Amino acid sequence: MELWSMIESGITGISNFLWKYLLSILLIAGGIFLTFRIKFFQFRFFGHVLHQTIGQIFKKNKQTGTITPFQAFTSALASTAGATNIVGVPVAIALGGPGALFWMWVVAVIGMATKYAEILLGMKYRETNEKNIWVGGPQYYIKKALGWKWVSSAFAFFLMIELIPSTMVQSNSIATQTEGAFGWSVSITGIVMCLAIAVVVFGGIERIGKVTDKMVPFMVLAYVAVALYVILANAGELPRVLGLVFSHAFTPISAAGGFAGAGIAQAIRWGVARGLYSNEAGLGTAPIAHSAAKTDHPSKQALWGIFSVFVDTIVICTISGLAVLVTGAWKQVGVENASNMINVAFASEFGDTFGGGFVSIFLIFFVITTIGVLVFYGEKQAEYLFNLNAARAMRLVYIVSVFIGAIGGLQFVWQFLDLLLAFVLLANIIPLLFLHNEIADLTDDYVNRVYKKTTKDKKVRLFQEEDAS
Repeated sequence: MELWSMIESGITGISNFLWKYLLSILLIAGGIFLTFRIKFFQFRFFGHVLHQTIGQIFKKNKQTGTITPFQAFTSALASTAGATNIVGVPVAIALGGPGALFWMWVVAVIGMATKYAEILLGMKYRETNEKNIWVGGPQYYIKKALGWKWVSSAFAFFLMIELIPSTMVQSNSIATQTEGAFGWSVSITGIVMCLAIAVVVFGGIERIGKVTDKMVPFMVLAYVAVALYVILANAGELPRVLGLVFSHAFTPISAAGGFAGAGIAQAIRWGVARGLYSNEAGLGTAPIAHSAAKTDHPSKQALWGIFSVFVDTIVICTISGLAVLVTGAWKQVGVENASNMINVAFASEFGDTFGGGFVSIFLIFFVITTIGVLVFYGEKQAEYLFNLNAARAMRLVYIVSVFIGAIGGLQFVWQFLDLLLAFVLLANIIPLLFLHNEIADLTDDYVNRVYKKTTKDKKVRLFQEEDAS
């Protein structure tokens, strides 16, 4: 027991050091560097990004790929939008104060360039497997572009293993939430989740895409609508709250109510950490889903990466943060119960029954889609390292892990989550920075050859329409 305590303490210490210093600095500096290399693409062409993403949802796509660009986007968004946005943001505010929300915005703006870059390379270096399905991700561009076979294998191995405790933590968060809200047995919740996830993942990326492109937009819009109602009901507090967010991003904030107070370093630390964990920019997971998409240029699909960070962090995380701030929930709930802040915020307008029940129900749907995509990510790593049979075996391992996590089993494995996540991130972000010239060249090619042609064609159409009238 004493030995395990020492091991646990050592793992926690290493994880904290990596995430607090090395990884945060590397991701922020790397994101800034990539932003310069793509010439501030995410700012200069944000209108174009919106037009080529949500503006093209209902248009038919005849390009090469397995699923539509929108299905790839919703699949990738499903793995990031969920518990982190709803529960993680209040935790960041509880530990870092209102200023943490500002630093989440900073990370999002920088992370747009990082996610764009990794999806861009994922599309360029993707390939078809023996079932003629498009596959890709960091493991492919690390191996093909740099020739770093051992790094590509390390990325695939660590991600494959990391997703075991990750699915456990996700399923446990739902099982405990539903047990508290509805009195459901954690075992029953675990079984139901396993069955629901199995139905989704055994259909492959095509079924996952069909499920996420219907569920994810509905869940996001419904959550945003309810949270916005709470915010608008307390609109009088918005000017003061926004003032707190900006002022306490650079100055300490004293204790108030259940809030223990926080310094500038805590605001930065928790804002950065939760922002990165929320949108997964730099982690290398998004290219795995996006590589299956139909597109005629790598950059065109990578635009969805910019949009996904915007939706995930700028939209969902922001309204979660504002909801707990304008209602005063961040002062009412202590750090130990910070994950319940959003329940308290919603209950202030809808009552305890609807407020808590709404959050629990939406967390269930969010987490089921999240785990479904995580299982797909994991089995693709097994396929890369071994073969399709190994991928099918890992699929079963993940589904069993969902049940084990729901009942709270093997919790010692959870301790390795942040450490494994750090290894995955390092194996992706460093090669990504080494490939900055390719990222810049592909982006310039898109701007000069595709964007300018699109703009020219649009002007010609407008001229023809005006001439005809």
